[in-house]
Amino acid sequence: MATLKPLEVVLIEDDPGDIELTKEALEGSKVIVNLHVVEDGEEALAFLRRQGRFTDAPCPDLILLDLNLPKKDGWDVLRESKQDENWKMIPVVILTASTEEKDILRTYKLGANCYVSKPIGLDQFVAIVKSIEAFWFTVVKLPTRARIA
Repeated sequence: MATLKPLEVVLIEDDPGDIELTKEALEGSKVIVNLHVVEDGEEALAFLRRQGRFTDAPCPDLILLDLNLPKKDGWDVLRESKQDENWKMIPVVILTASTEEKDILRTYKLGANCYVSKPIGLDQFVAIVKSIEAFWFTVVKLPTRARIA
């Protein structure tokens, strides 16, 4: 019997409340999820490149990316992740406060796989994260890490 590997998810988010809500929403997941949190764009790229304190970081199966980040914004993280051969197949879900059409278009042009606007209410936020989890972890067939790492 094959052992199921946990799904590696990196959450790139600087808001402590949104981080905690995401963790809470994924706790009751039907699949095993290892959630890694980085709080700015520079840390995000270091995580993906396995640099500095992230030398042992796993290759993520999914990236949850906020656009409004300190040091290096989510736009730069998205652009660099989709230009790098090692990362461009990793699905990126934009999870951000913006509902601006220009932001939605820009992220898709840069290679985002999904755009989700953060809801205002706590319960709605948890429901959104659970729906992301249900879709990306139970419906979609993700590439194996051996092929993208």
